[in-house]
Amino acid sequence: MRTTVEFDDDTARAIAALRRDRGLGVSEAVNELIRRGLLARSARPPFRQRTAPLGVTIDVSSVADALEVLDGAATR
Repeated sequence: MRTTVEFDDDTARAIAALRRDRGLGVSEAVNELIRRGLLARSARPPFRQRTAPLGVTIDVSSVADALEVLDGAATR
């Protein structure tokens, strides 16, 4: 079974360069580039939510009541 895959121009250039530089076949070059991409994503720092004290305390057990308080605070 053969599978046909079309690459964007930039990806095709990267595959061709890797094949030329390291003497790899197409599958080997594609797998190498995929692995590089997977490793690059894992190096990203974890997301951290920043918070700031607003000086407002509301009861959030009722979403409707909380939204009403917040909407009212914005219009004052």
